[in-house]
Amino acid sequence: MGSDERHGRWEARYREADGQQPAQALQVLRDNDFLLPRQGQALDMACGRGGNALFLASHGLDVSAWDYARPAIASLQEQARTEGLTLNAEVRDVVAEPPEPGSFDVICVGYFLQRELAPAIAAALRPAGLLFYETFIREAVSDCGPGNPAYRLAPNELLDLFGGLRVVEYREHGLIGDLSRGRRDIASLVAYRH
Repeated sequence: MGSDERHGRWEARYREADGQQPAQALQVLRDNDFLLPRQGQALDMACGRGGNALFLASHGLDVSAWDYARPAIASLQEQARTEGLTLNAEVRDVVAEPPEPGSFDVICVGYFLQRELAPAIAAALRPAGLLFYETFIREAVSDCGPGNPAYRLAPNELLDLFGGLRVVEYREHGLIGDLSRGRRDIASLVAYRH
């Protein structure tokens, strides 16, 4: 699937989602909101409908939200207005224009996997800057998420991608234990630049 076709598919998906419940912040972000700084610059990267951006703005951070799907950005801007939140949501191809080094205190990435961006994401964190990352793994117990294993993480891959950061929390339950319990199908990471 080419870039234009993939882009069109995401545009259509967000147009269809317009008017539905607002997106929620990542579980790893909600569970660890006590780690957030009281102020600073935050980025919701490849934000989709912007659940992380709205959550971060509600916690007093100066938020940027980037996605290349115009309907997603328009929906996020409207939701922010409705909730009385201030944030900067813009149409931006994060692969072509990753964040600048040392520019954010918090970065959230949810269900978006471009392995080649990991060094730029880590470098974009300021000292003590936090990364919240959550996406699908190959060791899945359901059919949620992408069918193509290239868009899913191998075991412990998220740790390897951000090996230069200090890990605060990591979860990847995989296929061990009682498969009806736990947070299956995903890996989640909280790490910071030290």
